[in-house]
Amino acid sequence: MMYYLYLQLIDAVKSANVLRYISVRAGGAAVTAFVISILVGPHMIRWLYRLKIGQEIRRDECPPLHLIHKNKQGTPTIGGLLIITTVTLATLVWARLDNMYVWLTLSVFLALGALGFVDDYLKVRRKRALGLNARTKLIVQSMVAIAVAVLLLWTGETTPLYVPLYKHAVIQNLGLWFILLSILVIVGSSNAVNLTDGLDGLAIGTVTICALAYTVLTYAVGHAVVARYLFILHVPHAAELTVVCAALVGAGLGFLWFNAHPAMVFMGDTGSLALGGAIGVIALLIRKEVLLLIIGAVFVLEALSVMLQVGSFRLRNGKRIFRMAPLHHHFEMRGWPETRVTIRFWIFAVIVALIGIASVKLQ
Repeated sequence: MMYYLYLQLIDAVKSANVLRYISVRAGGAAVTAFVISILVGPHMIRWLYRLKIGQEIRRDECPPLHLIHKNKQGTPTIGGLLIITTVTLATLVWARLDNMYVWLTLSVFLALGALGFVDDYLKVRRKRALGLNARTKLIVQSMVAIAVAVLLLWTGETTPLYVPLYKHAVIQNLGLWFILLSILVIVGSSNAVNLTDGLDGLAIGTVTICALAYTVLTYAVGHAVVARYLFILHVPHAAELTVVCAALVGAGLGFLWFNAHPAMVFMGDTGSLALGGAIGVIALLIRKEVLLLIIGAVFVLEALSVMLQVGSFRLRNGKRIFRMAPLHHHFEMRGWPETRVTIRFWIFAVIVALIGIASVKLQ
């Protein structure tokens, strides 16, 4: 009975004239995700403590200072479940559920979250230090990306390629090359966020900033008048993605409440793979995937630092470029306190997000 009354209330609220506006529903999604996070977070953290799902700090994955700080050892992980729950609930309440882009984004978000959960579970419960092997994760991520691309191509979606500061599409229709682009964007974004998740608040803060930037972009791309004024491609279905992005922002702020230094919970691969995949598919759907290289520059640099470090180690007889990779650990090894690294990366993330948004007007 209570559930039926709840559904009736939601229908009544949605039918209100003011809720036709994307901006209102996006604000509602952000607040809903944040409030649910704050209310559910403490209970979930206590539940994870009871299950003894704690983070094991390994010597080869972090600076020595992390091994000294006992507050990190045993901190509950798989906190990404909180992010997934709040984003999903807020989206289902506030977004239009007849929109294909909403379901595509949620599907990628949940699928990669499930992949991350299996990886985390193997690490903390089965005591497999590395969880799933890298090949398995890449195969699953690629299959998800291929499914998205094939569905969009099958439904007749146009697939132009736009680059920042250029008004017209560089390629009018990518055709089957769109499948490769989807793999690069979704898999790359998912893994880049995963690599960034190494300091308290670093990944979730940066993702929240990135999601806020894409909240602006999805609104602009989905609004016919704004898109025409900015001379950008208008994607009608993209308007509802503003609600999803706002839910990501609210959930990100809510999780940061508990993940700020000293962290009470870690998101784990459950959260990082899901969040990176969501950002990637949103960028793909609004045809601003190349712009993600600017707005998500923190993630790009983190991933590049790992690739350069591995390449240098193999090709230069063990010589390293950075003191430690990913990049945030390099600055820690240089003596920067953890909070200084995190905040300075946030500042850089805000700057590149603003540059990314401004580039839309400058084209």
